[in-house]
Amino acid sequence: MRKFNIRKVLDGLTAVSSSSSASSSSQQQQSGNRESDIPETLQSEHFQLCKTVRHGFPYQPSALAFDPVQKILAIGTQTGALRLFGRPGVECYCQHDSEAAVIQLQFLINEGALVSALADDTLHLWNLRQKRPAILHSLKFNRERQRSTQKQTEKEAGIRLDKWITFCHLPFQSKWLYVGTERGNIHIVNVESFTLSGYVIMWNKAIELSSKSHPGPVVHISDNPMDEGKLLIGYESGTVVLWDLKSKKADYRYTHDEAIHSVAWHHEGKQFICSHSDGTLTIWNIKSPAKPLQTITPHGKQLKDGKKPEPCKPILKVEYKTARAGEPFIILSGGLSYDTVGRRPCLTVMHGKSTAVLEMDYSVVDFLTLCETPYPNDFQEPYAVVVLLEKDLVVIDLAQNGYPIFENPYPLNIHESPVTCCEYFADCPVDLIPALYSVGARQKRQGYSKKEWPISGGNWGSVTQSYPEIIITGHADGSIKFWDASAITLQVLYKLKTAKVFEKSRSKDDRPNTDIVDEDPYAIQIISWCPESRMLCIAGVSAHVIIYRFSKQEVTTEVIPMLEVRLLYEINDIDSPDGEQAPPLPTPGTGSNPQSIAPQSHPSTSSSSSDGLRDNVPCLKIKSSPLKQSAGYHIELVIQLVWVSGEPPQQITSLAVNSAYGLVVFGNCNGIAMVDYLQKTVLLNLGTIELYGSNDPYRREPRSPRKSRQPSGAGLCDINEGTTVPEDRCKSPTSAKMSRKLSLPTELKPDLDVRDNSFSRSRSSSVTSIDKESREAISALHFCETFTRKADTSPSPCLWVGTTLGTVLVIVLNLPPGGEQRLSQPVIVSPSGTILRLKGAILRMAFLDTTGSLVPPAREPWREHNVSEDKDEKDKSKKRRPVSVSPSSSSQEISENQYAVICSEKQAKVISLPSQNCIHKQNITETSFVLRGDIVALSNSSCLACFCANGHIMTFSLPSLRPLLDVYYLPLTNMRIARTFCFTNNGQALYLVSPTEIQRITYSQETCENLQEMLGELFTPVETPEAPNRGFFKGLFGGGAQSLDREELFGESASGKASRSLAQHIPGPGGIEGVKGSASGVIGELARARIALDERGQKLGELDERTAAMLSSADSFSKHAHEMMMKYKDKKWYQF
Repeated sequence: MRKFNIRKVLDGLTAVSSSSSASSSSQQQQSGNRESDIPETLQSEHFQLCKTVRHGFPYQPSALAFDPVQKILAIGTQTGALRLFGRPGVECYCQHDSEAAVIQLQFLINEGALVSALADDTLHLWNLRQKRPAILHSLKFNRERQRSTQKQTEKEAGIRLDKWITFCHLPFQSKWLYVGTERGNIHIVNVESFTLSGYVIMWNKAIELSSKSHPGPVVHISDNPMDEGKLLIGYESGTVVLWDLKSKKADYRYTHDEAIHSVAWHHEGKQFICSHSDGTLTIWNIKSPAKPLQTITPHGKQLKDGKKPEPCKPILKVEYKTARAGEPFIILSGGLSYDTVGRRPCLTVMHGKSTAVLEMDYSVVDFLTLCETPYPNDFQEPYAVVVLLEKDLVVIDLAQNGYPIFENPYPLNIHESPVTCCEYFADCPVDLIPALYSVGARQKRQGYSKKEWPISGGNWGSVTQSYPEIIITGHADGSIKFWDASAITLQVLYKLKTAKVFEKSRSKDDRPNTDIVDEDPYAIQIISWCPESRMLCIAGVSAHVIIYRFSKQEVTTEVIPMLEVRLLYEINDIDSPDGEQAPPLPTPGTGSNPQSIAPQSHPSTSSSSSDGLRDNVPCLKIKSSPLKQSAGYHIELVIQLVWVSGEPPQQITSLAVNSAYGLVVFGNCNGIAMVDYLQKTVLLNLGTIELYGSNDPYRREPRSPRKSRQPSGAGLCDINEGTTVPEDRCKSPTSAKMSRKLSLPTELKPDLDVRDNSFSRSRSSSVTSIDKESREAISALHFCETFTRKADTSPSPCLWVGTTLGTVLVIVLNLPPGGEQRLSQPVIVSPSGTILRLKGAILRMAFLDTTGSLVPPAREPWREHNVSEDKDEKDKSKKRRPVSVSPSSSSQEISENQYAVICSEKQAKVISLPSQNCIHKQNITETSFVLRGDIVALSNSSCLACFCANGHIMTFSLPSLRPLLDVYYLPLTNMRIARTFCFTNNGQALYLVSPTEIQRITYSQETCENLQEMLGELFTPVETPEAPNRGFFKGLFGGGAQSLDREELFGESASGKASRSLAQHIPGPGGIEGVKGSASGVIGELARARIALDERGQKLGELDERTAAMLSSADSFSKHAHEMMMKYKDKKWYQF
């Protein structure tokens, strides 16, 4: 019969008032009530969740636009995102709700507005005069109605109906937007009111009898630079029409056999150029429609006997730009000959007789030529080309010989190699960013343009956050990048290449057969970094760990320090151990036991054991030649797990480094290994079961005698499906060059049976329910100085180990004194016997003092490792703090308690130390699981922040674990989010939102309130340049640009209203109404007030104009009335 517990019932009743999303069962044990009486300052009002900024290259770009006066660049994507770039540090991200692909972008030049055309037949007008741009108007075209009205015609022509809008054109300083469609018609939109004009250019009227078939979609619209009344319309089939807007008929029609991709004007308006699908360019004189003036094949081989050149790939876009001094520029993308197989995409710049072919790393999506003037009827004076590539943004300097590129100041190369993991550190030491920047500055490439970055619009926001922030990204090629993320900006500081320590295979055939992954063998899986000591430790996908030490000096390492660890649970005969008997190794509290040692005169290089299976070989081969290391991170030690009897090493699932102890520890689904990186020796090498000893709560029996094979992992290891295996083997070529076997006392070991050594390279395995309990991976590691046992009177150095089965074990570290003794005397490692249990895999552990403040792990401040011996000896005692605390060292520490905070996939517990009483417990989620949990500092206090797989972000107070925030943010749509999501101090968090972009968010109310001030301004008041001077003779004889009163042509009075069934107008949230509904708090009030002021100013301006008109009208009326009065003054009534 189940035992009835009245305390649990009472605890359940007290938890009813907690949050509905996370069922709190806050256990308060009587012995812990007094201990947990800590005042908590954090309340629910301190938390608010919002996105801050998005960094990186826009994922899947599809459109490009530039405002030549404001100097702002806009990029649209296939997922409906907008990214706006100004001067370095001024960036903005917006998103269309429909998430439809952006077809085209058009700036209202120097107006602070942008029009976006989407693949779902919508047009949107964005207001850029506010820090967070918003949609003012939308226009949804009704495709179905259009189908019914032209059904028969379209059926005959066989037109595609994929998308309705194909091309847009907005003339400079005009409010009328031309919209070309799939059907070949052109509609005109008033961008002020976002309403359709009744003026429509129908395709059949435009081509009339010049073609028997439908001309295809509109691919180009532009007005003649010298005559705004003439509109050039390009159709996909090869027909170009010069349309007279006033007479509503075509002046000229130009036909070509090849399909057209783009059209561009010469600034004088007498010629235009077309790019075609056969790789040719045709230049036309507007008054000679019969044939092109000139046909050019930029990349075609010129054949003899006057034959036509061989056809080439389509020229996707061409631009024709003129300069006062010199030949015009013809710039084009595509057009390469078909025989250039494997050649990279390119941009071609034709200037006079010279042709430069600029190769690109990725496919060209779009390009724009930046010119000195926004006026199309003047010499353009091009100075740069912005090239939007599939995965990069390149700006080319046209003014310098060789066309060098500008150094890109935006953080657009996050994805240079795919990101595999992320870590985020807020409130770092102030000297850290300058130190990383100084060593990273030496890595910069040379050969960039010496001119300033041409995209220079906008203004920076005010800096309200003063603490340094650093983001570290690990990549698939083994590289690690450090980023300065302070004050919502991002700038790369330093790049470390971890792969250079290994020998690289020249080809796939040369690749060693010891690889456990098919691709990216150097990919970074886990990063452990101590900002104070600057020690860095990484774990790679090939079961390797590298420890780095920061140095400002350049060194050459003759022999790379290396250890090989045999971390696999092998079953041996218990009564016949191999090797000699070593002297007993003392283990505090457990007595001394024999340790077997296998002497090794040199590192093992054998690739097979006696039965032909791979054995004692690592997955990667370390370089044998001297390694030159520049200032920055230098290799301290390389640790590799080796193959054992044909079984590959399992990938590492957890990692921790401690600079004060000089230790690194890592674990996988087989067990745990601890290494002293100062002495270059293995201290601990155990299977997970052996950590329990006789205290194993599962009472796991030896595996059945049936033949079984251990799976090998590939890719990112599933830590719930690993194997549990203790057996150690280590090699230290740099120290004793011997293999030492370390294990728990024999009386604590479970009986083990013999297992088969058969080899399997299967990439996956099914785990039976019997094996699941024995397969327990190490999922969390935390070095600290705390109470290890209930009877402890003072804290001591130890390691807390968390597993995937929810167990927390404590290992005691007995460290020798500092100085020379630390390098000569061994570190003694022993189990404490302390075992704690939670539900779900352990994710994170931290410790609080009696005031509720976070207790940081022991660490030593950074010092230059290679300084002179005398100076080193003098400073050693000052800089290196003692790492083990003796009972007499601090009477205060003895009497004070600590609190362990442990977070698992399902729940969190706060445990009082040394009593080990659970004083608070919180069931975070029942139906989902926690992906990431971090104990972070916020507002001079601390809290637990969790991100769940169901999309909820939650925070809990410490130590009481009261729910403070629970917001549904985003569901787990892919493993990239789970792999990269991380919280840090001061209410900051981030994750990789796409393969190329980092999204930063905040859960701090204070940061949300200050965000508006921190964001940059996109729009700044700038005078529009003066229009080009027409000159005396041009003005006299009418040779200059002809203006057009478009209002007279397209207004409602002249052209009437457009059909209501054609398009639907949708007011956007960018006006005052949208702000009222979406904003709250002080910032919302400010935003509303600011927009209201803008609108009020506009209305006052309109009122002034109306008042002036009324005054003029009243004055005129007064004169007429006076004249009438004088005229009929002396007449009688019967004379009227």
